[in-house]
Amino acid sequence: MSAPSSRDDSVEADYLIETPLDLERVADTIAGEQSSGTFVRVANESDALRARSRASVLRIEELEPVPHASLPSAWLTRQRVNGPFRRARVTLSFPVANIGANLPTLAATLAGNLYDLGEVTGMRLQSVRVPRAYRERFDLPEHGVAGTRRLTGVVEGPMVGTIIKPNVGLSAQETAQLVRTLCEAGIDFIKDDEVCANPEHAPIAERVPAVMREVRAFRERTGKRVMIAFNITDDMDAMRRHAELVEREEGDCVMASINWCGFSAIQALRRATPLALHAHRNGFGMMSRDASLGIGFQAYQTLWRLAGVDHMHVHGLAGKFAQSDTEVTESARDCATPLADGLDDRVLPAFSSGQWAGTVPATFDAIGTSDLLFMSGGGVLAHPDGPAAGVRSVRQAWDAAQSRTPLHDYAAHAPELRAALAFFGPRT
Repeated sequence: MSAPSSRDDSVEADYLIETPLDLERVADTIAGEQSSGTFVRVANESDALRARSRASVLRIEELEPVPHASLPSAWLTRQRVNGPFRRARVTLSFPVANIGANLPTLAATLAGNLYDLGEVTGMRLQSVRVPRAYRERFDLPEHGVAGTRRLTGVVEGPMVGTIIKPNVGLSAQETAQLVRTLCEAGIDFIKDDEVCANPEHAPIAERVPAVMREVRAFRERTGKRVMIAFNITDDMDAMRRHAELVEREEGDCVMASINWCGFSAIQALRRATPLALHAHRNGFGMMSRDASLGIGFQAYQTLWRLAGVDHMHVHGLAGKFAQSDTEVTESARDCATPLADGLDDRVLPAFSSGQWAGTVPATFDAIGTSDLLFMSGGGVLAHPDGPAAGVRSVRQAWDAAQSRTPLHDYAAHAPELRAALAFFGPRT
């Protein structure tokens, strides 16, 4: 699958807008606000300047109106403007020359003051397309899908992972003991939880060496590599120090809560470390759950991929969070789609949130590939026969899905899968 192309000198963005006003006028207002204009034409805003620098309205596709405003607008109230409220998909084109290879400014251009415009009662950035030459000015994934396979030694099939549970409270040594258990259980990938970064009871300075001693010992004993995504979310100086520690201890991966670190910090981290960057999107729901406000995942992941991350969270099918299976599926496919033709900058979609053996068939049917990271926290660590049985149950479920065998039929000869189905419930 390839991404739709954009003009070489512009970035294109698709929006869903809602307004009681004329759609063409509002679209033109948005284009001006996000480039060279304001609410009126001003001195020095020459025709030549507008031709060179002003954003353009490429398309307007009107949708069904709604009787009530999705969002309040004091400006419209002052104007005594009421509904009906018209909706449309609008495509804008922004000159690259206005922005340069500047990720925070690109984000401010695509998703800045337009959310505050009084003319709109709904505004959502849906998708973004960048030309290849512009994409190449930003950081690429250091590892992506192929590199993560090399680092984990998983040549084919899904990379099976889990999350440290309990997510907080374990000491550095207790965490290391759990990691040893999970390594011996046959796991490929282990990550910290997003709320466990550098706690006093298990500081990174102690936790990383303790965990990596176990990982190295397991690798020397068995030849199998296990990737640990250490949560190094912090200020920029601290994240650099933490990444350097992980690298010294022969680790492969670090994780950051990208929304709270920001584009500049993640770009700086990418340039400071050769480690795989596991991008945790916690907080994304705040930006995306309202259908009339915020940002869609395609646009969101485009911006973060320009920062050079290697893995992106997409949640999971039939999981514990609010996203629909359709949204999760589309998110995973977005991660697997190059941002520009002829360039392999795919990132590894990371499935999590309530995932276990029973959610595997739906995942494989929806995605149609095993180029993914399938993480089960409780699905591994809460298996009634222990973590090793939990890992085997997930692998058995993937074997069943890839051979198109119903889970219950496969479970007749797979005791770990059979126990998982009985314990976690019939979510097949």
